[in-house]
Amino acid sequence: MSRMIKRNWKSIRLLAIIGIFSLGCKNNLSPQNNNNGTVTLTIPNHPLRSEQDLDVLMNEIGDARVVLLGEASHGTSEYYTWRTAISRRLIQEKGFDFIAVEGEWADSYRINNFIKGPRRDSTAAVEALRTYNRWPTWMWGNYEVASLVTWLNGYNQNQAANNKIGFFGLDVYCLWESMTELMPYIQNADPKLVQAAQKVHQCFQPFSADAQQYAMAVANASADCRDETSRLWSTISKQGEGKAKTEAQFVAEQNALVALNGERYYRSMVSSNTESWNIRDRHMMQTLRRLLEFHGPNSKGIVWEHNTHVGDARYTDMASSGEVNVGQLAREEIGQDKVYIVGFGSYSGTVIAGSSWGAPLQTMNVPQAVPGSWEQILHELSPTNKIILSKDIRDNKQLNQRIGHRAIGVVYNPAIEHRGNYVPSVLPKRYDAFIFIDQTRALRPILPPSTANQPPDTYPSGL
Repeated sequence: MSRMIKRNWKSIRLLAIIGIFSLGCKNNLSPQNNNNGTVTLTIPNHPLRSEQDLDVLMNEIGDARVVLLGEASHGTSEYYTWRTAISRRLIQEKGFDFIAVEGEWADSYRINNFIKGPRRDSTAAVEALRTYNRWPTWMWGNYEVASLVTWLNGYNQNQAANNKIGFFGLDVYCLWESMTELMPYIQNADPKLVQAAQKVHQCFQPFSADAQQYAMAVANASADCRDETSRLWSTISKQGEGKAKTEAQFVAEQNALVALNGERYYRSMVSSNTESWNIRDRHMMQTLRRLLEFHGPNSKGIVWEHNTHVGDARYTDMASSGEVNVGQLAREEIGQDKVYIVGFGSYSGTVIAGSSWGAPLQTMNVPQAVPGSWEQILHELSPTNKIILSKDIRDNKQLNQRIGHRAIGVVYNPAIEHRGNYVPSVLPKRYDAFIFIDQTRALRPILPPSTANQPPDTYPSGL
């Protein structure tokens, strides 16, 4: 089931809106008493109708080094198209160097090579995205991402080789594929490194590239490849110490890092949801930091991930469970003034998701947001698309409580979403800005060739 259902989120501390607040749009934050005795809660906002309306967001982002762009589901078209619009402007106007996504390193690196290669058309971009062939394939195998990839490829045609925009995956899954990708990079390397890589291959070979099979073997104390992956990472990282890395060396190291942290992730998955979540998000943060370092001291990166990863965990009930995420770690490690986080959400519409793990994708109706939730508040404010800047509402006591904020995973049941799909969040602190899309549409998926024995991306959290 989706993370939002499995975790049995604590009861949502809802704002007392029904019968107490009627929501309106005024020019200040203070509640206003009306003649009828009700209170009007005012929320400054900016209309979002075209890319030009993003000017206010560009101004607020300023000189941030990292911009984190969220999403409230992995299957909503508008989240992808608006992130594309923001990313284009960040690249063109502020010199951002790469986009890093909640996707596999090996698959995404093939897309990186595609966009940095010769000019290709949109049909070729669609075919390239079929490389994302593990469930949920629609996360990156969709026509919205194909439009981004086509644009990036065209943009790069006019850039010098060392200035081409990159596209990378941050995630920890599919360590088998990373080990396969690693071997060509090290075939002529130090024999100790080749031997270390071969031992990792041998250790994982009995599990037929099935991560869940390996995890169960660990649980039964019949498998443990931690020594082999640790030795490989230690060997390959020592060889690159104190030297300027070529891209080939960087990629080889990253594949070894996926093997190291992927093994840790699947080993912990059977015993602790919190530990496995933290291993995954710390790996994504480590990869982001490595990308920034590789691209140079003045480099800038854009991150595309679910709200649950980019929205600072300290301002949700994730913190009480001991969970961290990329948004929190980025603020702590890079500096809050150098990180800008944009959350996304919507009131109702349609979404792509599955009814269970590995199930065929479906277009599902997203019901109207529950009363008292952040999404319902913004809909009642006005049923239009809008940008909310956190600086404008940080002094508003009513909005600085924990308010339910919808999060949809790749497994979704609209009929029971009110029971577990709302994350109690202090929105003005969790994000620096929030983009609200009142009515949304499902992604347009690219259907991939069928595959077997592939661990699902986002497993087991769904986010």
